Amino acid sequence: MHEMSIALNIIDIAHEEALRANAKKINEIEIEIGTISGVEISALEFSLDIAVKNTFLENAQRKIIPVQAKAECLECNSIFSLTTFYEPCPNCQSLTINILQGKELRIKSINID
Repeated sequence: MHEMSIALNIIDIAHEEALRANAKKINEIEIEIGTISGVEISALEFSLDIAVKNTFLENAQRKIIPVQAKAECLECNSIFSLTTFYEPCPNCQSLTINILQGKELRIKSINID
């Protein structure tokens, strides 16, 4: 389960930012996860529940924001939602697409005191 290593990396990043800002605690962290990023949100939430014990994030509110995957067709310029990497354009059926969003895995914000 690679979500545990992702959870540990999130904790490390949040801890570093809290130390850099001389924070006493982290109130909230927002994490964006793309729908085709390969990260299972429920597994990440479970991993975070376990990994935050005795860390700056233990009492912080965690918000996970799913980012719907979207692509642009390079043939007809249509923009459409994706559920997988290899979907044809629904307008012209071309497989020549540019993924615009949905692969994200990033900390959007950290609220600290």
